[in-house]
Amino acid sequence: MTEDDAPVDNFFSEKQQRLLTEPLYSARVAERLGRPLLAAANVGVFYGEGQPAIVPDALVSLDVELAADLWPKANRSYFIWRFGKPPDAVVEIVSNREGGELARKRERYAQLGVAYYVVFDPQRLLGEELLQCYELHGRTYALCAGGWLRDVGLGVRLWEGEYEGVKAVWLRWCDQEGRVIPTGAELAEAERQRAEAEQRRAEAERARAERLAARLRALGINPDVEGI
Repeated sequence: MTEDDAPVDNFFSEKQQRLLTEPLYSARVAERLGRPLLAAANVGVFYGEGQPAIVPDALVSLDVELAADLWPKANRSYFIWRFGKPPDAVVEIVSNREGGELARKRERYAQLGVAYYVVFDPQRLLGEELLQCYELHGRTYALCAGGWLRDVGLGVRLWEGEYEGVKAVWLRWCDQEGRVIPTGAELAEAERQRAEAEQRRAEAERARAERLAARLRALGINPDVEGI
């Protein structure tokens, strides 16, 4: 069972999970990619009838869509046989040494055919690397260079900054140039700054026009007369 009301294990993971899903919708990444995109956090992935689910912290699957009604049991989780494919990428956030992110979980995702597997270890519990990105080659994973998930059209990178009032090193999706995919709040702030800059430009232009009119009047020229 995955619907046992068990909470995620800590506040950081909860925020990090949201940071890996919300921007993909807010920034309309599906439109940029030209493909349907499903992003979800802490949702069970079922791979066989009667088999227990594996629950990644976040997943991304292209060319699939959610059902219109999410309440029927068949639509509540990621059933591989219903979607017709495994997720294209999964992310695990390490919060203890018992999760098996670099052992049994990695092996299971490889068996399921998940093309990209990302492990974020913010406390360095499993080693010195904060971020490890794997690409499936045959039936095993190999490290993928630069964190670029070529077949997904997205990359992953570490980002130091403030998210929802918490300053930390976060895992972010990015484009091929390394620019992070913005959150809805970041998009709104960028638009606010753009609008303010446009207002300042308009005010500066108005002030310039007023100064010019004042000079013309000082020369005895009426700037309000047509043709001037």
